[in-house]
Amino acid sequence: MNINLEYYKIFYYVAISESFTKAAEELCISQPAVSQSIKLLEESLGSKLFTRVPKGVRLTPEGEVLFSYIKRGYEYILLGEKQFRKMLDMEYGEIRIGASDMTLQFYLLPYLERFHEIYPGIKVSVTNAPTPDTLSLLYDGKIDFGLVSEPFSAKPGIHSRRVKKIRDVFVAGGKFGHLKKTVLEYKELERLPIICLEQNTSTRRYVNEFLRENGVVLNPEFELATSDMIVRFAIRNLGIGCVVKDFANEAIQSGQLFKLQFDKEIPERHICIITSRQNPISKAAMKLLEMLNSVD
Repeated sequence: MNINLEYYKIFYYVAISESFTKAAEELCISQPAVSQSIKLLEESLGSKLFTRVPKGVRLTPEGEVLFSYIKRGYEYILLGEKQFRKMLDMEYGEIRIGASDMTLQFYLLPYLERFHEIYPGIKVSVTNAPTPDTLSLLYDGKIDFGLVSEPFSAKPGIHSRRVKKIRDVFVAGGKFGHLKKTVLEYKELERLPIICLEQNTSTRRYVNEFLRENGVVLNPEFELATSDMIVRFAIRNLGIGCVVKDFANEAIQSGQLFKLQFDKEIPERHICIITSRQNPISKAAMKLLEMLNSVD
C-alpha cells in the first residue's frame, strides 16, 4: 500500500482539532484540500475515518485505532524537528574530542571553558588517549576531531593543522644538583637514571629518534603512563625526567626541579588539530573548531 504521507499529516491535524476547517487553518491550506485528502486516504484504506457531528467531526472506531499509531509517529517526528532546530541554534548537541593529557591541559582546556560559557547546552565528551589511539578513534568516526602531538603518521583524508609549539626537555631534582651549571652532551644520559613516557606515545618516539640521530640509546629506569607522574618522580629524585617543558614549568619556577642544559636543544614540535574529510562534523563541533582556528 503506497499512501502519500501528507495525507497522514492532514489526518493527524483533523483528528486533533476535530474540524476540517481548523485543520486547514493550522496547515495553511484550503478546507476543500483537507476534505479531498481525507477522502483519498479513506479510499486507499477502504474505511471511513471520520463521522460528522454538529460541531465538526469525530473519529470512527477504525479511525481511533489508526490515530493511536499516527499520533505517536507524527509527534515523534515533531520532536525530532524540535531537537534538530535546537542543534542548529546551539541549544543542544554533543561534541566528541580525542586529546592527550598534554593537548588538553596546555591547549584545549581554556577554549572549552570559553565555549561552555557561550553554549552551556552543548555536551562535550573528551576521550583521553595518546596520539596513536586518538588517530584510531578518528578513523573509526568515534570523535569529531582530535588534538595530537607531532610526530605522527596519518592515513589519506586526514587534515592536520599546527596550533601550538612545544619543546621536550630533561629535568632533575636536588639530588642531581651537580649537573645544574654544566652544559652536557646527550651521550651522558646513557649513564643516568632516566624517567620517560611509555613506548606507544608520539613524545617517546620523537625523543628516541632525536637521541638516536645523536648516537644515544636510552635504557630508562622508569617508563610511566603520564607526564605528570614523570614530574612527581623527578621531584622525588628517582631520576632525570623527560617531559614537554609545560608540564615541568611550575616545578622549575618553584625550585623543585631544574632544566638540564645541553650543547643543543631538542627541536620544537607542535600540537595539531586533526579532522577527517570522511567524517561529518556537527554544527557544534564546527563552532568549536572555528574558535580554535581563529587564533594562530
